[in-house]
Amino acid sequence: MDVFNRLFSGSCNTHLIAEGDEPIYLPVDEQCDHHRLIFRHDYFSSALHEIAHWCLAGEQRRQLVDFGYWYNPDGRTVQQQCSFEQVEVKPQALEWILSRAAVHRFRISADNLEGEVGASDTFVDAVAEQARQWCDSPLPSRAALLAVALAEEFGGNGYRDASHYSSANL
Repeated sequence: MDVFNRLFSGSCNTHLIAEGDEPIYLPVDEQCDHHRLIFRHDYFSSALHEIAHWCLAGEQRRQLVDFGYWYNPDGRTVQQQCSFEQVEVKPQALEWILSRAAVHRFRISADNLEGEVGASDTFVDAVAEQARQWCDSPLPSRAALLAVALAEEFGGNGYRDASHYSSANL
């Protein structure tokens, strides 16, 4: 939280907050003069995942509650899970990179604990491939700043090593 808030509370008027039972992004509103990126208070990976979504969201999406994304809760059908996986490749790949920078174990998430459908092999492979691609090309700008700061803080300097990102490492 300290690393994120040090980087972005002033420059992007966004605060990372550990207070939620469920993660949510709340833009500036009548009750609060800063954007709030709220993660599950007891779950470090929740913070990194929400940060990944924030790093990928453009200026317009950052003006919308939860970036304007739809969400189907646990118990998704095969088709709903497939739709979920299509939009989660980049956020989960970025979460993996940030996890490595913070020296924290990454676990792929199907986010469907009550459903019978887990993460598909295709999804796992796509997340790994996206992470490897970002090792050879620039990360989104806010993600790049945060990854460097996390690596400096926690010692995860190998986060740009593409060999770390394969389904065998999950």
